[in-house]
Amino acid sequence: MNSRTTSLSETPRPAKAAARRGRPQSTPQTHPVEVRAARRADLKEIVAIDAAIVGEERRAYWLQVFRRYGSGEHRDSRFLVAVAEGTVIGLIIGEVRDWEFGSPPCGWIFAIEVDPAVRQRGVGVLLLDAIAAQFRRAGVHTIRTVLERENTLILSFFRSQGMVAGPLLSLEMEIDN
Repeated sequence: MNSRTTSLSETPRPAKAAARRGRPQSTPQTHPVEVRAARRADLKEIVAIDAAIVGEERRAYWLQVFRRYGSGEHRDSRFLVAVAEGTVIGLIIGEVRDWEFGSPPCGWIFAIEVDPAVRQRGVGVLLLDAIAAQFRRAGVHTIRTVLERENTLILSFFRSQGMVAGPLLSLEMEIDN
């Protein structure tokens, strides 16, 4: 798997769709950021990022996620991390699927997290760009995700990257007695 290296800017900048098209960043650059496949050794830092966001450590959960998406056993799964100065600062997880209600193959993003200390500096854009490039190489032309309506942070990020409401509608029902 190819990794991609760019730089993390010292000053925050808004995410722009143009950055995804390979245009250079115009902010001061200092810390190189590499996007690469997650490794089992990254799990400690992944758990720490997640704990900073959700408020609890979920080691067993992330080990299970890594086994499913990061082990390399499933050819269509992707688990990527952004690394700066040897430290994991973000992650994205997705998979190519083609069975949802007769839809053609598309890339599904299941998770994207960036260390709160480095948000607004393009890390999420780098992660999204990297997984989009891998999906493209797999023959996919569409990316989808599902998120909670109240999660305005992630909703705003995806919208800033050009994502819009898709043709599927999420439905649910409680199954408790």
